[in-house]
Amino acid sequence: MYYALFKNVLFAPIVRWLFRATIEGEENLPKTGGVILASNHLAAGDTFVMPAMLHRQVTFPAKAELFAGNRGIGSKIVAWFLKAVGQVPLDRSGGRVSLEGLGPVLRVLADGGMVGIYPEGTRSPDGRLYKGRTGVARLALAAGVPVVPVGMLNTQTVRRLGIPWIWKPQVKIGKPMDFGAYAGLHDDRETLRWVTDEVMNAIMELTGQTYVEAYGTSLKSGSLTAADAEARVLPRPGYGATPPELPSGGLS
Repeated sequence: MYYALFKNVLFAPIVRWLFRATIEGEENLPKTGGVILASNHLAAGDTFVMPAMLHRQVTFPAKAELFAGNRGIGSKIVAWFLKAVGQVPLDRSGGRVSLEGLGPVLRVLADGGMVGIYPEGTRSPDGRLYKGRTGVARLALAAGVPVVPVGMLNTQTVRRLGIPWIWKPQVKIGKPMDFGAYAGLHDDRETLRWVTDEVMNAIMELTGQTYVEAYGTSLKSGSLTAADAEARVLPRPGYGATPPELPSGGLS
């Protein structure tokens, strides 16, 4: 109930009529059933621009600690809001996302819900597309649902009369990607990397971003310099890689 209330009363009118957002390709979204939306991540505005423009509800996994609400009144409000609009916790306490940590997300997909994922794991530090983390592939192969690539454009905040604003953001929806032939290989590193790179390439084709073969967090933390990042620009994610061998019984 709260999701529809916040979306239809607050976010959708602002995004559609004040920000002048547009959407292309919504017909590519399956009308029912579990779906993973895999998007690039330019700015904080992505997380409300995309859901505001879609007819189906989108569930975003959020860090599990945000649901605790144990760090003062602000954290309590955040925890209440996340729960009220149906978002789910993602447990990364063990480092990489495991299937156990993905439990709440898998339940959403099993119930026919639509889950939004940012494979880069962080906002782009400079507007380019960075290497995707393999959690999106692990989730797709474990849940057995299609991945729909999403391209977000112009969601960065600008100033208008001193007020933070987003002007003419765009949401581009690509065609569903079916990786069912690799079902069961959600722990195979080669397969996870190939699936992730295929998803990231589909996103790149929607956005036209330059691709950097490095994690965005590396540039943000300083472990990767701007010159290093420039040297890792590739024509596409997974450039030169070949598809992994299909498992026994898989379809060619």
